[in-house]
Amino acid sequence: MQQFPHHYIVVASASGEEQVQLDSPGVQRLESAPPAEFGGPGDRWSPETLLVAAVADCFVLTFKAIARASKLDWDALRCDANGVLDRVDKVTKFTSFSLKVVLDVPEGTDQAKAARLLEKAEHACLITNSMTAVVNLDAQVEVAQ
Repeated sequence: MQQFPHHYIVVASASGEEQVQLDSPGVQRLESAPPAEFGGPGDRWSPETLLVAAVADCFVLTFKAIARASKLDWDALRCDANGVLDRVDKVTKFTSFSLKVVLDVPEGTDQAKAARLLEKAEHACLITNSMTAVVNLDAQVEVAQ
């Protein structure tokens, strides 16, 4: 890992009625548009869906790093994220994120350890640690059959 601080560069550009183009060095361009809830087409990534995706992605990547460091064997991980956008004191903001996580582990795995590592990943996620919204984790560890 590189020393801190890290810098991440994104350029958002648009003209007229076109979708917003999101560019960052070394990665594929994304197109963004307002979500249907804000009058957009609903068929593109939006800032709202990108933020919820960042929460889910960060959780999974954080868990992978923690599991590797803890030498936990696992087979699959799924994280369904739901972000709630609301108006609070006349300000529109995300008020909470719910993560429904299912971790599949091989037979013989210490399920309590796996559950602790899922909770550790939720607490260590740098994206949710950077926000004021509440994060609720509903995690399950399932043994592969």
